[in-house]
Amino acid sequence: MSGHNVWTHKGTFLLAAVGSAVGLGNLWRFPYLTGENGGGAFILVYALTIFAVGIPILIAEIMLGRTSRQSPIMGMRHLAKTHGTSRAWETIGWLGAASAFLILSFYSVIAGWAIHYTWLMLTGSLVGADAQTISTGFDALLAAPGLMTLYHTLFIAASALIVGMGIHKGIESGLRIMMPALFVILLVVLAYGVVNGDIGAAATFLFTFNIADLSLEGWLQAMGQSFFTLSLGMGAIMAYGAYMPSDVSLTRTAFAVAIVDTAVAMVAGLAIFALVFGAGLETGQGPGLMFVTLPLAFAEMPFGALVGGVFFILVLGAAISSSISLIEPVAAFLVERFDMTRPQAVAIMVIAAWAMGLLTVVSFNIWAEGTIFHSLFGRSAFEFIELLTNIFMPVGGLLIALFAGWALTQSEVMKELGSSITWFKFWRFLVRFVAPAAVAFVFLRTIPQVDGYLIPTLGAVLIIGAFAASQRWLKKPRQTT
Repeated sequence: MSGHNVWTHKGTFLLAAVGSAVGLGNLWRFPYLTGENGGGAFILVYALTIFAVGIPILIAEIMLGRTSRQSPIMGMRHLAKTHGTSRAWETIGWLGAASAFLILSFYSVIAGWAIHYTWLMLTGSLVGADAQTISTGFDALLAAPGLMTLYHTLFIAASALIVGMGIHKGIESGLRIMMPALFVILLVVLAYGVVNGDIGAAATFLFTFNIADLSLEGWLQAMGQSFFTLSLGMGAIMAYGAYMPSDVSLTRTAFAVAIVDTAVAMVAGLAIFALVFGAGLETGQGPGLMFVTLPLAFAEMPFGALVGGVFFILVLGAAISSSISLIEPVAAFLVERFDMTRPQAVAIMVIAAWAMGLLTVVSFNIWAEGTIFHSLFGRSAFEFIELLTNIFMPVGGLLIALFAGWALTQSEVMKELGSSITWFKFWRFLVRFVAPAAVAFVFLRTIPQVDGYLIPTLGAVLIIGAFAASQRWLKKPRQTT
């Protein structure tokens, strides 16, 4: 079983978890949300929610992985059996595996765009280009399903190669080289932004504390970002936790992951917006910021082609470090459950995700409108797949918190936490009550509506059902002393 593997170095789990957390969202979504929602006020709410919600669930998910020493699905099956609870808790593993599979399918397509822009930058094709030229070029990329499929294939194949080589030769060796290199590249881009951009305007944009600008929606976005940025509820953290040495502190590691992930987002925000403001451009949102606004900024600055190419290599590296964590939960399950070799398991997972990814490819062109997805759900196939992940991940995270908080005994939690009784009681209070309530609140307030109240109603049923079922599933009373 995969549980026989343990990271060779104690710090590898930190690199793996940070690699899973640091991705495309850190490089544009977090900085943009911060600037648009009160700057420092948004960061304050984000930090408080990270502490009260994100870190407790992160600790819980790592704990479940390390306690079971198996893939999320098989691990939850094992834990449910050994703790005398219902096998229905295995749902946690299935939700995580489903989320990882669906996210990988469209994440690979979006990340593949960075291959296109790395090539354009390094060849100097965008030097001196104006806004219209770059915007038209991006639209042309989206309108070319063949080209997008090529990039999608290259990206997912590179991710599969790393995971297929195994825990030590593939994932561990890759992360030990990749993550430090990404941090160095990020600092180089920041230094370039300081010299050639407007770092003062970027700092003002991101860190001005104005609580009046933070609406209820802003609070919800800050709370939601704190949950999703740590890769919770998608099986990756649980799968990586299964390889974590027993003598590594869960608490210190979880705090370190949260701090490094946030720091990367902050530095990326400073670097990106220094370039944007330095070029006198408007801040964008989503793909437009990274694939239209930033290339335009690089096109107008000295050595912009070279630094732009390096930046998109950073984007690719961050995306690959996330994608390999998405492959692992399903691949580990296939190895354990069906006694496959690791290359076989990875091949099945990746080929299926690649095929699913074709729905995302055509959602930007051939199937941009008029499909069954538009008729039934009012959105494209890509948007529907993304919607499913926005349901599965928080429900999975909520169940993780409930199982760790109510099913695991004090003695085994204390053994895993290796900390004082005071911290244990505080963590258990957060993971039993605060974290589930916060996740449910954010989930029900932010989930998009489809056909009136179809999706919110489904979400409410899932959340209420999770709370109710958690008590029914805990057949055997747990000792709390």
